[in-house]
Amino acid sequence: MKRASITIIGGGIVGLATAYQLIKKQPNQKICLIEKEAELAFHQTGRNSGVLHSGIYYRPGTLKAENCKLGKNTMVEFCRKENIPYELCGKVIVAVEESEIPRLLKLHERGIQNQIPCELINKKRLKELEPHTAGIQAIHLPESGIVDYKAVCEKLAEIIRNHNGEILKSTRAIKIQQNSTGCLVETTQGDIESDLIINCAGLQSDYVTKMSGQKPEVRIIPFRGEYFKLKEDAKHLCKNLIYPVPDIEFPFLGVHYTRMINGDVECGPNAVLAFAREGYHKTDIRFRELAQTLTYPGFLKLAGKHWKMGLGEMWRSLNKNAFVNSLQRLIPEIRKEDLEIAPAGIRAQALSSKGELVEDFLIQENQRVINVCNAPSPAATASLNIGKLIAKRI
Repeated sequence: MKRASITIIGGGIVGLATAYQLIKKQPNQKICLIEKEAELAFHQTGRNSGVLHSGIYYRPGTLKAENCKLGKNTMVEFCRKENIPYELCGKVIVAVEESEIPRLLKLHERGIQNQIPCELINKKRLKELEPHTAGIQAIHLPESGIVDYKAVCEKLAEIIRNHNGEILKSTRAIKIQQNSTGCLVETTQGDIESDLIINCAGLQSDYVTKMSGQKPEVRIIPFRGEYFKLKEDAKHLCKNLIYPVPDIEFPFLGVHYTRMINGDVECGPNAVLAFAREGYHKTDIRFRELAQTLTYPGFLKLAGKHWKMGLGEMWRSLNKNAFVNSLQRLIPEIRKEDLEIAPAGIRAQALSSKGELVEDFLIQENQRVINVCNAPSPAATASLNIGKLIAKRI
């Protein structure tokens, strides 16, 4: 049996950042991190577009708003210190129709409330920044950026191991027991005894929460983000980051363009219900997981309210021309021939039984277990600050 001060379940960027911050806070404690896959950052983190978000979208006073800005600055400092490539390339949020201007202005106001450097710009200035964009007005966010989050995870893991931390891959938690003196995690590679458990399991976080003896306040619903990327001769159409004006009451940001740190330009995502929690392909189905989603009262309420939007996403998933039409709203020169399929990702979105998409980060805890129950985007940007927040709770 292994012994640790703290066991962390989940080897994505939130779990690794939490281990890192715990070691910084108390270098002598023994941290053991377990990951069910054979490699770290295999799921949400490793399929991330790599955007360093500014924090403009999030309602003032929420954990997202507070942690995104601070987390981005901390992430930039970390990358600078550890020689991890990053770039504060800037981003534009573009209104293409007059009807979008009120939402753009509301979003700009939210940015000011969150103390985010942001500027309303006219069509002329937008053309200087993104010559091929069809907007009439935009918000410019000069401090948004790009980074390779998988490289960040590799460096975090190296630091953890160098400070007496242990990382066990291909190790799945199968049972959690608690008593007055500590916790026991039964895994596929043996038992681990510790004083405290931190659940950073992402797509499986509600399962682990239930395993820990707490009743999950939410259910994780997997949405597959489907992407294309621009072929080499079309990359010049996007210089940096181009986003549409979102519905700020809805967590999805719409189809956008992202220049990545490796030089690729991703286009997407289309957001459709995945038929498995780790269903990265249209043909991936786990019937038990799908049945749990389709029979969950919260999902039925959500589907009843937003069925038109859902059908639109499904149609765009099945029809490349429909996807191209969405992309052409921002860059009219884009053609079907400019696109090639890129890997999909899964967003672990928490949904309440009332059918409400949980907007903010959500952390549940009892005496010996801290469960990170909802940490979708911008969790990667905010991860080092989320880790610090969890460390303060111990």
